[in-house]
Amino acid sequence: MHMPNSLFSRRQILASTAVAMVALVSACASVPAPVGVADTIARTPALSTLSGLIARAGLADTLNAGGPFTVFAPSNDAFKAVPAKTMDDLAQHPDKLKAVLTYHVVAGKTMAADVKAAKVKSLNGAELELSKAGDFVIVESAAVTTADIAATNGVVHVIDTVLIPPAKK
Repeated sequence: MHMPNSLFSRRQILASTAVAMVALVSACASVPAPVGVADTIARTPALSTLSGLIARAGLADTLNAGGPFTVFAPSNDAFKAVPAKTMDDLAQHPDKLKAVLTYHVVAGKTMAADVKAAKVKSLNGAELELSKAGDFVIVESAAVTTADIAATNGVVHVIDTVLIPPAKK
């Protein structure tokens, strides 16, 4: 069967275009390699404030190497709601900052679907109350707004409120 040159070249062009489009879509859809929870937080734009505070408190290596961890990560908007006086106090007292940050971390990997109404011990030693309202996960007074961001050593759940640990007795 003899094909006219124009038809053959159109087919070549269409085939080449299709291959190029598949390659482009595949490159755009590639997912970064999984990393530890601190690096997962650092890669999430809505958690840039938390990422900076984790670095300032010296917790990045612990959160990347240890675990598994479940991190209830306050969003940037959650930090904007914290009074400036409180944020300044945390900035001046690294021990308080570390206590607040570790209050948001629980040992083990708990996906949102696996959350049960219970009290769990945070890494700072204080208990966090977890509950569910339908499919929504509640941590103390904070709602999980984005659940199940996977990390190599745990999971990150974005929450809408910064949790302040109870005063130690």
